[in-house]
Amino acid sequence: MTESRTTLRWRLTLVYGAVALAVGLLLLLLSVVLVSSALSAGLLDLPRGLGVRLPDGRILTLEAFQDSLREQALGQLLRRGLLALVLLGALGVAVSYYLAGRVLQPLQDITVAAQRLSAERLDARIDLAGPQDELKQLADTFDDMLARLEAAFEAQRRFVADASHELRTPLAVMRTEVEVALADPDASAEDLREAAVVVRDATVRADRLVDSLLLLAQSERMQGPSVRERVELPEVGAQALAAVAGEIEERGLSVATSWGPAAALGDRGLLERLAGNLVENAVRHNVDGGWLRVDTGVVDGRARLEVSSSGGVIAPGEVAGLFEAFRRHGTARTARRGAGLGLAIVRAVAELHGGTARASARPDGGLVVTVDLPRSP
Repeated sequence: MTESRTTLRWRLTLVYGAVALAVGLLLLLLSVVLVSSALSAGLLDLPRGLGVRLPDGRILTLEAFQDSLREQALGQLLRRGLLALVLLGALGVAVSYYLAGRVLQPLQDITVAAQRLSAERLDARIDLAGPQDELKQLADTFDDMLARLEAAFEAQRRFVADASHELRTPLAVMRTEVEVALADPDASAEDLREAAVVVRDATVRADRLVDSLLLLAQSERMQGPSVRERVELPEVGAQALAAVAGEIEERGLSVATSWGPAAALGDRGLLERLAGNLVENAVRHNVDGGWLRVDTGVVDGRARLEVSSSGGVIAPGEVAGLFEAFRRHGTARTARRGAGLGLAIVRAVAELHGGTARASARPDGGLVVTVDLPRSP
């Protein structure tokens, strides 16, 4: 890296020095031409035959004497001018080397900052001071990129840690059940059956978690839905409610719906998962005997799906964090089923379709989640 920086500095130095020498040489030639022209125009018009005796005894005509004076003046001007040009060239190279170093200093700072970076250390910043020129904009852009990279790496580390923690729970349950069954030589068929049921439920939970992780990663990686078709939001909303009808009845929740016409353009499977996650989130993080409401319609030219529900009181500052992976609110959200990926998937699917997902906390408890999607023509 040092050799590249030095080479570039010397290249700029040579360019600056060559420009300075070229300008100096051009000025010298122009001076010679102008002086020669001025001397030629200033010759005296004397009668022919007159001469001048030189100290060595030679006699020159006045015309020859004036020509000799002009040649000597131009020669002296050219010699001194070339000497001054050499000195100017040396000074120009030195100044050019200094200026090239000053110009390249921000680039060197960026290179040093990049060399200090690693996956474990992303807090290096340039913080270049100075006017808002191209180099300042480059340094600020580099700092912004580093900030985004640091946030992305931190989110990735947190995601991996949370995913490992979530997967460890069902694996630990399965291992415990198997070890208990193997350690009891007198275990009956009924005991083994109960252990098998526990292991099955744990594998189902782990399988759902892996599916959710894959769907979330796929949604964040895709540039757009692979399939685009007309999807009626009232239809997918009703399907989502039917899928959790048993749990709704078990918890004594009251359900209200308002199926306004709303059709979105996108992947039916992903939009069904979006609606399912919204309804499941409203049911599983609700309170026994509470309520939930599902509304669809067209607002401001976009298809809307909105799910509101009762539940525990959520501070407004905690709402934005609910869309992050493995984030739940309070004890009620950790005590029940779910890995905390529901709203993260909702946001990823909505953004994949060019839509938005936002949430707001209800003052008396619960949450309102609104998804706006591009309408189907």
